[in-house]
Amino acid sequence: MLTFIVRRVVAAFGTLLLSSVMVFLAVQALPGDVATQVLGKDATPDAVAALRKQMGLDQPAWERYVDWIKGALHGDFGTSLVTTKPVGSEVAQYLGNSAMIAVVTVLFAVTGSLVLGILAGLYRDRWPDHVISTVSLVGMSIPEFVVATLLVLAFSVTVPVLPAVVLYGPGAGAGQLLPAVWLPAASLAIVMAAYIVRMARTSVIDVMASEYVTTARLKGLSTWRVVTRHALPGALLPTLHVIALNVAWLIGGVAVVENVFNYPGIGKLLLTSVQNRDLPVIQAIALISAVVYVICNLAADLGSMALNPKLRTRGGRIR
Repeated sequence: MLTFIVRRVVAAFGTLLLSSVMVFLAVQALPGDVATQVLGKDATPDAVAALRKQMGLDQPAWERYVDWIKGALHGDFGTSLVTTKPVGSEVAQYLGNSAMIAVVTVLFAVTGSLVLGILAGLYRDRWPDHVISTVSLVGMSIPEFVVATLLVLAFSVTVPVLPAVVLYGPGAGAGQLLPAVWLPAASLAIVMAAYIVRMARTSVIDVMASEYVTTARLKGLSTWRVVTRHALPGALLPTLHVIALNVAWLIGGVAVVENVFNYPGIGKLLLTSVQNRDLPVIQAIALISAVVYVICNLAADLGSMALNPKLRTRGGRIR
C-alpha cells in the first residue's frame, strides 16, 4: 500500500513539473508583445525596450521560468500587468467565488448522478432505466452555455426567481453572491451528472452480473444487503475516475458559464486576462488548474485503493 501511495505521489509531482513547463511555454507563445500591450501602439521603441527590461522580458526564457516557478512555490506569482496588484491575492479573491459554484455543482451532480445511475443499473431495460438513460444522453449532447441559456429563460425570464446576471464585483460577500450561484451551478451540474450517470449505470450492471454478487444472492442475502455491501463498492471503483475527471473538467466549464452569467470568478478573470495579455495572471490560473487536475486524479487513485482490497494488500496498480 505504501509503495502504491509513494508511486502515485511521485507521479503527481512529475506531472505538475511538466505541466508548469508547458504552461509557461504556452503563455510565452501567445501572439503580441506584452510591453506594447501595456504602453499602447503609440509607444516609442525606447519606451517599449525599457519596459521589457523592467519586466525581465529581455532575459532568456529558461531564466524567466526558473524565477517564476521559484516564486510560485512560495505563493508569489508576480504582479498583474493591468492592475499592478499581487497576482496571488487577486486570483485568490476570484478563486473563492468560483469555489462556491464548484462546491454546489459537485454536491448536486455527484449525489444525484450516483443515485440515478445506480437506479438505472438496478432496473436495467425497464422504464426507470429508459427514462434516466434518455435524459442523460440529452444532457451529454448539450453544451454548458446552451444549458445556461435555457435555465435563464426558465428561471429568470419565464419565472423570474433567480438573477440572470451578476451585478456584484469580485469583492462581494458570500451572502450577496449566493442567489447568483444556483443557475451557474445547475448548468454545470446537469452536464457533469450526465457522464457520471452513464458510468455508474454501466458499473452497476457489470457488478450485478459478477460471480461474487451471484454467490451473495445464493447465500440468501437480501437485495438491499447485496447492493450496499457488495455491488456498490465495486461499482464505485471505475466511477471514481469519471468523477475526478469531471471535477477537473469544471475548470473549463466554469470559465464558460461564468462569462454567460457575468459571474466574478476565475473563469471571468481568465478571459479578461487573455484579452489584456496579462501574462502573470494567465500563468497563475493555468498552473492552479493543473494542480487541481492532478489532485483530483490522485484523490481518485487513493479512493480506488480504499475500495479495492487488492490495492490495499498488494499495492497493485490501477488499470
